[in-house]
Amino acid sequence: MEGTIKCCANYVPLTPITFLERAAIVYADRPSVVYRDVMYTWKDTHQRCIKLASALAHLRISRGDVVAALAPNIPAMYELHFGVPMAGAVLCTLNIRHDSAMVSVLLRHSEAKIIFVDYQFLHIVQGALAILSKTVAKLPLLVVIPDSGELVSIVGKSLLTSGNFEYESLLEMGKLDFEVRRPKDECDPISLNYTSGTTSSPKGVIYSHRGAYLNSLSTIIVNEMGSTPTYLWCVPMFHCNGWCLAWGVAAQGGTNICLRSVTTKCIFDNIAQHKVTHLGGAPTVLNMIANSPASDRRPLPGKVAVMTGGSPPPPPVLYKMEELGFTLIHAYGLTETYGPGTVCTWKPEWDSLPQDAQAKLKSRQGVPHLGLQEVDIKDPVTMASVPWDGKTIGEVMFRGNTVMNGYLNNSKATEEAFTGGWFHSGDLGVRHPDGYIELKDRSKDIIISGGENISTIEVESVIFSHPSVLEAAVVGRPDEHWGETPCAFVKLKDGYNAISAEEIIKYCRERLPHYMAPRTVVFEDLPKTSTGKIQKYVLKENAKNMGSISKKTANK
Repeated sequence: MEGTIKCCANYVPLTPITFLERAAIVYADRPSVVYRDVMYTWKDTHQRCIKLASALAHLRISRGDVVAALAPNIPAMYELHFGVPMAGAVLCTLNIRHDSAMVSVLLRHSEAKIIFVDYQFLHIVQGALAILSKTVAKLPLLVVIPDSGELVSIVGKSLLTSGNFEYESLLEMGKLDFEVRRPKDECDPISLNYTSGTTSSPKGVIYSHRGAYLNSLSTIIVNEMGSTPTYLWCVPMFHCNGWCLAWGVAAQGGTNICLRSVTTKCIFDNIAQHKVTHLGGAPTVLNMIANSPASDRRPLPGKVAVMTGGSPPPPPVLYKMEELGFTLIHAYGLTETYGPGTVCTWKPEWDSLPQDAQAKLKSRQGVPHLGLQEVDIKDPVTMASVPWDGKTIGEVMFRGNTVMNGYLNNSKATEEAFTGGWFHSGDLGVRHPDGYIELKDRSKDIIISGGENISTIEVESVIFSHPSVLEAAVVGRPDEHWGETPCAFVKLKDGYNAISAEEIIKYCRERLPHYMAPRTVVFEDLPKTSTGKIQKYVLKENAKNMGSISKKTANK
């Protein structure tokens, strides 16, 4: 249209850096980060992040360089989310459950120039660097984050005299007059997140400043965060940058309550002490809270909103969380969608429904949040949308500004993921007549038994409803006659060890079609990622190693 112009007066690249800069003005004296006896204000955090960016520039970190971090939810980890982008660099947060071998692989793949490591995981990084030294000429610089000022007594004097750094000392190198390196293009990368590897080898997912900005604001809305919330960090900041709330909390001038480790006692104590208003966690965290001992619990000081994602929370967990006073927000997404991509937006007319019906509705994955253009259930071959009938299964696909830039150094995987102009999630689901989506399974987890598709999520939901069950996961076990049949891995609640496999199977057969009920039940602890996702590929291998069920025992 004639008369319009795009210039620096009406266009500035979007970046979460602006959230911190605004918070330092609007909420200057309000607490920004609290950890044990440490408390910073937003003015403090802004200045510390500027000094961190300046120090990184002094260490010759340039635009686009990768800076890695291996740390729990502590103040330094929060500061890295702003300080690294303010230096023009890309933050790569690593899973604290990785061993030295995996860390070395990811450091090599990301080509990280520096790695920040919490003292608790120093041995992991030292092992990784030892592995790297055999094949890499120049190793990443090492910056150690102490839990107190007594670094020398923790890690030894030799470490500090070998060209490495201590976090607070590094900040002292920084200058407050440093000119922040803003993105030249809002699609420039801001972070690199490796997938959890629940189904395959980890891939490096690239986030942009634009996507992070938009998903941060969207996550605030999803969490119903007003001004100055108090957020308890149960979601690892290394996972999708804390579902983008590492940046989002700053936008609202909130207070970040940091937890080094997540226990139910810590959760309830911090909620009571700091009057927490929001927290997040995978369904396993909710399960932990719902089944916490009475001695750990404390009355909630007010409304506490809990965002959860991943597999749908089992109805008994939903009931118990609400009994305890928590308000649940069910979101869904992947690393490739910056964490949350959809939310099960609650409708007032559902309040009058029976409890079971409400739980079923609440476990759906819902509709796109405001930052995402579109979510759909499609036939992955024809790319046609499935009917909105709640029955026809297709693949969940996303399109919008909060979808990743792509996979680092993996053009083939990126092209495959974006086939047909949509991001293919690999998750299978249905779409209900009201437009809400509901997951049925991962495409790699669906069980095909005698030509019938079995949703492991549906089977798990029934098993979870048994009063003795604490956790459950279902995978396919090879079967000579049916191809595969459901195999359930179950962890029982304390005091229920007398429950038999036959009882679980009978319970399922009374509530499911016969072919969907598990044929095998194994009682054991379930392997999980540090974000609480059950590692089904491990269970699949275990089921495979049991051997195939023979035709003689098949009586489907």
